[in-house]
Amino acid sequence: MNYKLFLYVFNIMLSLYALSGINFNNIIKTNKIVEVRLLVLIMGFILAYLLTNFIFDFLNVSAII
Repeated sequence: MNYKLFLYVFNIMLSLYALSGINFNNIIKTNKIVEVRLLVLIMGFILAYLLTNFIFDFLNVSAII
């Protein structure tokens, strides 16, 4: 269970790094910097959660086979 926590932390950093490459200036209204940062943070957590569960489930299924 302890390795799943490290996987979450690694995937949070990875997803936030990946989201930093997206230009949100054309999508979001002007002068909404705090809202954009909050949106990127939430999207980073969501992506990290999905990726961690995918990797964890994939490793469990591949161990069965």
